[in-house]
This record gives sequence, C-alpha cells and structure tokens, in this order.
Amino acid sequence: MPFRALSRLTHTQAVFVMIAATLMWSIAGVVARQLESAARFEVTFWRSAFTVLSLLVILPWWRATDRATGQIADNLAQGLLERHWGVLARSKAFWISGACWSVMFTAFMLALTFTTVANVLVIMAVGPLFTALVARLAIGQQLAWRTWLAIVAAGAGIVYMYGSQFLQVFSRPDLEPGGLIAGSLVALCVPVAGAVNWTVVHRSQTHGEKIDLVPSVLLGGVLSSLMTLPLALPFAATPTDIAWLALLGLVQLAIPCALAVVCARSLTAPEVSLLALLEVVFGILLAWLGAGEAPGAEVLVGGSVVIAALVLNELLGWRSRAGTPRIQTVDKQPQ
Repeated sequence: MPFRALSRLTHTQAVFVMIAATLMWSIAGVVARQLESAARFEVTFWRSAFTVLSLLVILPWWRATDRATGQIADNLAQGLLERHWGVLARSKAFWISGACWSVMFTAFMLALTFTTVANVLVIMAVGPLFTALVARLAIGQQLAWRTWLAIVAAGAGIVYMYGSQFLQVFSRPDLEPGGLIAGSLVALCVPVAGAVNWTVVHRSQTHGEKIDLVPSVLLGGVLSSLMTLPLALPFAATPTDIAWLALLGLVQLAIPCALAVVCARSLTAPEVSLLALLEVVFGILLAWLGAGEAPGAEVLVGGSVVIAALVLNELLGWRSRAGTPRIQTVDKQPQ
C-alpha cells in the first residue's frame, strides 16, 4: 500500500520524496504556457476543481492508512466528513486556512496569465520571510538578526529585478507595463496568504488544536472553484486544455501537497524550506526549456540574491531552530 510505505520514510527517502514534490509543483508554469484557449479564471477554476476531485479520492485512502499506522486517532465518533476527509467544520482556524489556500490557488494561476513564470516564482519564494514578519506582528514571535538581514537582502533583490524590468518597459513605448504590474501584485497575494495561513495554523496548534494541512488544501480547492466558477463562464477551454488542467490538479497540486506533508514528519522545518526553494529553480528551467520563456539577466541576478538570502537564513538558523515547535501535519494519537 503506497501510503503505508510513505508513513515509514527514512530521512534520506524523505529528502528525495520532497525533491520529487518540488519538481511536481514546478510544472505549473510550463503547462500553463501549453494552454490553447482557456481564459484566466477558467484556468484557475479547472485546476482547483481537479484538485478537489483528486483529494476526494486520495484523502480517505490516506487517512485510513494513517489510522492503521497510528498517525491519527481512530475515533468512531467522528462525522463522515471528518473521518474520511479530515474536515473540521467547527474549527475557525481550519476555515481560515482553507480560505488562505484558495487565495494562493487563485492568485498563482492568475499571475501566470499576466507575467512570466520566473517573476511569479521569485515573488513566491519570499514566503518564509513574509511568514516571519506576519508572525512577528500577529503573535509576537521574535525575529533573529539573520532573518532581518535576509528580509533586507531579498527585498533588495526584488527591487533590482523589478526595477530593471520597469525601466525597460517604460523606456520602450511598444511595451505595455500593465501585465507586469498586475502580475506582480497578484503574485504577491500568494506569499501573503501563505504567511497568514502558517501563522493561524501555528497559533491554533500552540493552543492545542491540531489542523491537518491536506484537508485544508481540499477546502481551499473547493472555495477557489466556487469563487472562480461565475467568472469562468462561458467555458472556452478545449479538450486539450482540460487535460492539461486535470494534470495540474492531480500531479501539480494534490499529490505533491500530500507528499510534502508526509515529508514534514521526517524532515526539520529548515530542511523543508530549503528543499521547497527548488521549485523556483525547476520552474524557471522547465518554462525555459518547455515553453521558450528565457529569464532575463535582471531576473537571474535579482532572483539569485533572493534565493541566496533565503538559503543563508535557513542554514544559519538550522541549529537554533532545531528545538523550536513546528507545524504538526496530523493529530497524532497519544502515546
């Protein structure tokens, strides 16, 4: 049974599975460039809808395996939705987490329709730094000096990257700056929503409420589908488009999100953060090779500064963060 094997990953196996998850995440850009006629909100609707369908099948199988291996309690008093899909209907934090996922799902695909894959991925990469800032403001979590330096360095990298692009756009009357501005602002919603999501889940868990992250992804997909459906009509996607978007729903979202949660049981938070940065590298490379979307010099330089700041921040904090609490992926059975 695949999930039973995944529940017993060694550290090395978890590293390779996490790398596979980041590779699956990174296909969104190159696949989006293969679409023939699907419009902006329709792209988001179909991707979210297929994510929901995939998780409706995966989650009962997943949770049955977790109950069998003792990862979650086997509580027969749970309702149908909670037992099979992990839906915590009475949990405010669960609904907020789902809403954050829905914003991330919607904003990511919309941003790809406005600007380049590289621009979107580099903005998303600063998520850990946004999380640190939101946690500082919302729950008073102290920030180490290395994190403040990383925030300044990453900010400088993004200013350089976008400043250079804006100078090019405004110096050439044949180029339209609207797409770059809209895409950048929409992409910014992804790390902001991610930061709010982590902070809410972390705070709820420190108060004894365990939020299973994969069911939150399911709720996010449902909310994203409902929000974008009216804006997606009338549908214009070709059968080929729908096939590509079904691939994204299953392979780019449902499966890697589940794998990342499994890996988080065997890897430390800094390890997960560092490995997740591979999505930026893989995503830009795949868009370059698969769609001919070559990143400009300013993206390579500015993006490298951002990634270097994030990597150094995690490496410097590896030892100091080893004993700090981290998000629990499931409600484990008492020992």
